[in-house]
Amino acid sequence: MVFLIAACFGSALLVSIVATRIVRHLAPKLGLIDQPAARKVHVTPTPLGGGIGIWLGVVIPIAAAHLIVWLIARQDQPPEWLPEEFRPHLSGMLEQAGRLWGIIAGGTVLSVMGLIDDRKNLPWQPRLVIQILVACALASSGVRATVFAPWPWLGFVIAVGWMLVLINSINFLDNMDGLTGGIGLIASLMFAVIMLTALNEPRWFVASVLLILAGSLTGFLWWNWSPASIFMGDTGSYFVGLMLASMTIVGTFYEESPTIGRHVMLAPLCVLAVPLYDFTSVMLIRLKEGRSPFSPDKSHFSHRLVELGLQPRNAVLTVHLATLTTGIGGLLLYKVPDWSSAVIVLGLIACVLFIVAILETAGRAKRDDETRW
Repeated sequence: MVFLIAACFGSALLVSIVATRIVRHLAPKLGLIDQPAARKVHVTPTPLGGGIGIWLGVVIPIAAAHLIVWLIARQDQPPEWLPEEFRPHLSGMLEQAGRLWGIIAGGTVLSVMGLIDDRKNLPWQPRLVIQILVACALASSGVRATVFAPWPWLGFVIAVGWMLVLINSINFLDNMDGLTGGIGLIASLMFAVIMLTALNEPRWFVASVLLILAGSLTGFLWWNWSPASIFMGDTGSYFVGLMLASMTIVGTFYEESPTIGRHVMLAPLCVLAVPLYDFTSVMLIRLKEGRSPFSPDKSHFSHRLVELGLQPRNAVLTVHLATLTTGIGGLLLYKVPDWSSAVIVLGLIACVLFIVAILETAGRAKRDDETRW
């Protein structure tokens, strides 16, 4: 397991650090500069395109791993350096590779669209249409949820909805230095831990992809932590959102076992409770005010914390810690045997979200009072 973590996380980390540094240097020449605006926190022009570094940090290690596994599978005997626990899974990894590259292809389409949006500011309608087309294509190819329902179409609908919500949740969160990258890192590591330790048998394939994503995000955060020298932009947030959504669908969180109940299917919702809450609350605020749900503003939880007096860095850390708390709750679901016990864990998650709601309300009231006076 140590070998897997080091190889996946470390390779992605190195590629992402180098690639993001190169993109940061080239961004001004490519017209990828984010200018300060009223709805934005930063006050100086900052390069965009860090998502390209994240994309390369994921794609290059996966391509290298695919090539290595293919070369090993062609040999009569696996090499001695290959850990014993990986050897029975080589053929399965090759079989799963097609689905993974399909997911990466969908993520690449969204990244290209995000790159265009970073330069041209596309309207939200065509962006949403492309997201729907990519989600439907992936769900049709087999990336769909298992919901223990007699209607096959229900898994398709849930998968498409989950991908759309998570893509836009991650995108909406990209409003402060290190915020989206940190939440993506926490979520991917939490899901990887579940895949490696919480089930009867480790899910090496999904865990490897999640560790690579975590390593790539860590490399990006090297340049994005406050004060950021580059932003991921829509190029990165769309890609990260789709990868997390797809991996949580492909990953089998529930399996028939006397020690694991169906309540563990709620683990992804627990891990991502804070970004999902932020997405939902922001959408409702915008709709209530008669604005487009995709119109940018400062209605996010992170903005409310700044309005309460926190420095942006501390506001980001607060959101990270809230996400880590709900993520630990997702892990705890695997330690309780049934729904009656799971209710306690879900109550913990609800309490965290109520704290978030109270802080949001206080921040909004403070802003309204300052505006009135």
